[in-house]
Amino acid sequence: MRSTRMTAVVAGVVMMAGLTACNGGKSDNAGGSGGGSGSGQSPLQVALASLKTAAQQTDGKKSAEVDGTLKNATSTQSMKGAMDWSQGMRMNLDIKQSAGMMAGRPTKAVYTSDAMYMNMGTPVGGKSWIKYGYDALAKKMGPAGALIKDQMNNNNPTRAMELLIASGKVKAVGKEDVRGVQASHYTGTLSISELTRMQSKNVSETDMKALEQQLKTSGAGQESIDLWIGPDNLLVKKREQLVGGKVPYDSTVFYSNYGTKVTDQTPPAGDTVDFDKVGKP
Repeated sequence: MRSTRMTAVVAGVVMMAGLTACNGGKSDNAGGSGGGSGSGQSPLQVALASLKTAAQQTDGKKSAEVDGTLKNATSTQSMKGAMDWSQGMRMNLDIKQSAGMMAGRPTKAVYTSDAMYMNMGTPVGGKSWIKYGYDALAKKMGPAGALIKDQMNNNNPTRAMELLIASGKVKAVGKEDVRGVQASHYTGTLSISELTRMQSKNVSETDMKALEQQLKTSGAGQESIDLWIGPDNLLVKKREQLVGGKVPYDSTVFYSNYGTKVTDQTPPAGDTVDFDKVGKP
């Protein structure tokens, strides 16, 4: 298997993990929202307060089942699994791709606090799993790798909520049915530059500027974030789309069965090969 193919697949899987999940900003200064929807509050303040409550409730559950799709210019990836964010981020996924070299071939991905492991169904160098250490990715991919490391160390379902809260750019759309649940729909749109800076806690200023230039060169535009919050104040659906740019991207993730037990499926070291050693003698 060519390393370029692996790089393309891992890029999609990384996105499926929710890289645009905000890392920061408890947003005490976002729109001046208070802690409720009392009289005198603006629609923005009410929306921000509702999202704050949902973020707190969702974060407190510490785990959930996830399933969704990622669409780009050439294919659609579907994924299903479970994630745990009680101590860093841990996630197990089964992935299918609709087109390309991996079409019809199931892929498994395991995320831990320091690495991502992929099993593409075909042994590589006698090993079942390819390891993508976040430190190694940061060195290999430069500014983009630094962002990946930062995000994979801090990913969980509340981050997109925190991003919209911190930005103050959110509005309530109304009630909608999400898989049989009447959920409150919230939406907001941010520039890629805004998004990148707000979600990057541990990325250096030098890497941040380089990444912003890389994104501009690639034709990235804005990202719209849509969130659906159930009646129990838990996130049930998240959709992120790139709009107004040259890079197609449309990710939808559903969350359910909060509090589920997520088993540790980290592959044994003896059955893994580092991604930067694939194809080398």
